Amino acid sequence: MHQTLNKLYNVQLQFQTTLFPHIKQELGFLTKLQQKFIEVLEISQIDSFIPYIGKRACRPTKSRMALARCFLAKAVYNMATTEILIERLRSDLSLRRLCGYEKLEQLPSQPTFSRAFDEFSKSRLAELVHKNIISEYLGEQLIGHVSRDSTAINAREKPLKKPKKEDAPKKRGRPKKGEERPKQPTRLEQQAQGMTIHAMLSDLPIHCDIGTKKNSKGYKSSWQGYKLHIDSSDTGIPITCVLTSASVHDSQVALPLATITSQRVTNLYDLMDAAYDSPIIKEHSQSLGHVPIIDERPKRGQKSEVELELKAKRNANYKTSQMIRYNHRSSVERVNGRLKDEFNGRMLRVKGPTKVMSHLMFGIVALTVDQLMKFLE
Repeated sequence: MHQTLNKLYNVQLQFQTTLFPHIKQELGFLTKLQQKFIEVLEISQIDSFIPYIGKRACRPTKSRMALARCFLAKAVYNMATTEILIERLRSDLSLRRLCGYEKLEQLPSQPTFSRAFDEFSKSRLAELVHKNIISEYLGEQLIGHVSRDSTAINAREKPLKKPKKEDAPKKRGRPKKGEERPKQPTRLEQQAQGMTIHAMLSDLPIHCDIGTKKNSKGYKSSWQGYKLHIDSSDTGIPITCVLTSASVHDSQVALPLATITSQRVTNLYDLMDAAYDSPIIKEHSQSLGHVPIIDERPKRGQKSEVELELKAKRNANYKTSQMIRYNHRSSVERVNGRLKDEFNGRMLRVKGPTKVMSHLMFGIVALTVDQLMKFLE
């Protein structure tokens, strides 16, 4: 972490001594949001990820660098729609110039914004930028705890219609003595048999559908859309994100998430709630050199005994080292909340998993930079 702080300190020093004074001479007073937007632009280096198009025989395209900056501004300023973004760019001279438009006439139309966003989604621009930030500032650091969880993403699109079930064959009776019937392996078991990361991610459903889960008070709630699965460091920085259908169980994404995270950073502990309570997930975490700390799910007939034991521990103020470490898992909950409340994660207006993931990842990029800069406060 010492190297990360040195890098961030040097970046902040450059902001305070060179960049901000120069921009203030050009634009005048800078608000906190404008300063945050400049920090996101400088640390993300999103301009370097835009491919050079060059001379083309067809009509020249609008500057994709400026458009990419606009979508980052949309996340930083927590704007719900592209219409609001365009209106803000028309009225806010400072923001318009920060995005790369010197004149009002240079602003592209809304269809141009839509085409550019489609290109960024297909090229996974925001995901590449986020991966580079993690590699640059956390790749060489030792992280204590990685917390794993998912959050519901509401979408304004119709869920995919499931194919009608064919007439089920007649139910077979009990097997004969000595007869062994093959058991269909679960998705988690198939992943543990040596699937590659690409194969595991390709096997996960990503279409819009209906998801259901219990909230913190024990009541079931449903939503229509997707799930964003996040691995977060104990400092509240999102390291890896995977988007799936809303109905996908959290445990089915644990193995690809853990594998990708282990390739990006080095951590010691994996913190997960009871949804990940599986021996396969524990073994996979241990194979990566991590210590899994998972909230155990009471087995059938043991719920009352487990509740009594937990109540007795609370009354006696008894805490093990694993129980204390498990409290760090709240960091991923704060990441989920900040993404939705501050960085446009709740206001989803695009359709399709590719565009939904791109929209969320622009917010993740802004959140990651903002959380990195909080180290210096």
